[in-house]
Amino acid sequence: QVVVMESGGGLVQVGGSLRLSCAASGNISMIHAMGWYRQGPESQREFLACTSKLGFTNYADFVKGRFTGSRDNSKNTIYLQMNNLNPDDTGIYYCFTASRDCGYGGRSSWGQGTQVTVSS
Repeated sequence: QVVVMESGGGLVQVGGSLRLSCAASGNISMIHAMGWYRQGPESQREFLACTSKLGFTNYADFVKGRFTGSRDNSKNTIYLQMNNLNPDDTGIYYCFTASRDCGYGGRSSWGQGTQVTVSS
């Protein structure tokens, strides 16, 4: 079993930045991909980014240029640096791990989410 925990959410003004962290523990040998989704107040959960074990990150088109994913395998942790935030970025941000590489599915584990609120 893999346990996933996000941190770093909070309240930020328009144009501001936040850095989210996601730490995995437990049966970490199962983990290949790690990444992020979010769910806004009135929207479905949407994909943001996925980082492979080698550190390559692919992004949803709408966050390219603003969000940057990174990974520290020594800490079993990924990060999501979010810049130039706007109110549409408000939502709960969820981290996931997967037993296969990005885009290939596999057994997944999810965190409880961390709230990001962007005020105008």
